[in-house]
Amino acid sequence: MKRRILSLIFAVVILTAALPQTGFAAETAHFSPVRTYQGQFTDVDTSDWYYKNVAALYELGLTDGQGSKNLYAPAGNITIAEALTMAARLRSLYEYGDSEKGPAAHHTDTSWYLPYVNYLKSLSVIGDEFDGIYSHTANRSQVAHILANVLPRTLFTGINDEAVTVGYASRRYIQDVNEYTPYQQDILSLYRWGILSGTDGTGSFQPQSSITRGEISAMITRLVDSDLRITLDWDISTAYSKAGTTLVDLVTSTGAFHTAPAADDTKAIDDNLRYMLSRGERRMVLSYEKGTLTSAVAEDILAAFLDAVRSYAEQGYNEVQCSYSTRTGSMALTFSSSLYEDRMIDTYREATMEAAIEIHDRLWKDGYISSDMSEYEKARAYFTWLCGNCRYDYHSTETSLSHSGYSALVEGLAVCDGYTAAYNLLLKLEGISCSTASTDDHILTVAVLDGKTYHIDPTWGDQATSVDYRYFAMSQQEAMGRFA
Repeated sequence: MKRRILSLIFAVVILTAALPQTGFAAETAHFSPVRTYQGQFTDVDTSDWYYKNVAALYELGLTDGQGSKNLYAPAGNITIAEALTMAARLRSLYEYGDSEKGPAAHHTDTSWYLPYVNYLKSLSVIGDEFDGIYSHTANRSQVAHILANVLPRTLFTGINDEAVTVGYASRRYIQDVNEYTPYQQDILSLYRWGILSGTDGTGSFQPQSSITRGEISAMITRLVDSDLRITLDWDISTAYSKAGTTLVDLVTSTGAFHTAPAADDTKAIDDNLRYMLSRGERRMVLSYEKGTLTSAVAEDILAAFLDAVRSYAEQGYNEVQCSYSTRTGSMALTFSSSLYEDRMIDTYREATMEAAIEIHDRLWKDGYISSDMSEYEKARAYFTWLCGNCRYDYHSTETSLSHSGYSALVEGLAVCDGYTAAYNLLLKLEGISCSTASTDDHILTVAVLDGKTYHIDPTWGDQATSVDYRYFAMSQQEAMGRFA
């Protein structure tokens, strides 16, 4: 009885060249329609989303329907054996122009589906992953695995490559598929080829759900008919892009501002810097009690702020001008750069940010950075990029632009403070917390990756023709040892 029912479900008509073309657009000459669909299935309406797919399946000769032959039963489920049988017949059509010739070579007197199973195994379409479960209802993940491999991959083009790469990596689309989903890459391939579009606006796949006859008809006919494939209209324009982000956006502040911070109060000094930078300002005014602000105290405070601003290397400030009055206790600090004319500071800062955003977006778009990566992996990817796209400026002077993140990102030329400024900017665009550690003649990055603190030195990581990963993710002891 089971074999008889299946033959009704998946009855195949031998292809002949005598019948006229019907509008079924075959992907290759291996597939040709054998008849015209004229509403033979009473349970398939022209308004149904799968109408064209069922019609194409009928015209291809892969089904005559179910039961009385005027029903397709689009909502019915199929077993793994039935899915494999249809896939085997499809592959045989591709190979021989005859849906049964390939399986016939694997004839057996045992289970009705084994010729089809063994035919697919002989072609390495499947292995033994379905052994013992052929009678089980097929889920969507299993069918995706079968259909992604049933025809040569050279038949397909990645019409949705960008949409899938960006949309999936950003986790805005296909959110229910991850590295733990069976046949993850096969599923993504079908999205890339336009075979799948998902079950909702976010492209959900529902990998463990059973698949209906309407759904498999859509998948199969899209495999052989490029006109039926779906170009995804997912909005990925902002899925990964940091366009519009400013240097101000990279600094958060609690709103705390201390009017008279002591030189050794590192938290108060950092609070003040965050307050200033988060407001897009570069000047702050302090007020000390009369008689307490001496020249020595002012110099210590100035030195403390200059040291602290180095932790925000990506902001582009490396100088502090100070004016103060020992009489009134007033002290004004203005942050600037020794590398640019004062009027050009904002221009260079904006250009640096634009360059960093372009690099960030390109690495995301090209798949070097993705949302499923850890902070450690993302930091390593940026380390690789910077070491591979910047070179050390052996002719640098104290006023050379190579001390800036701008030069590292735009000109591809830098010394240690340029490397560090550029690297920290890229990390902060990813939301990775980082600062700096420095000696009298060197500076490097200190970053918190996945909750653990590392020292990272892209300057020494850049070995001209190679990347030295010994300088990535060092412990403090390792970094101190290499400094020495």
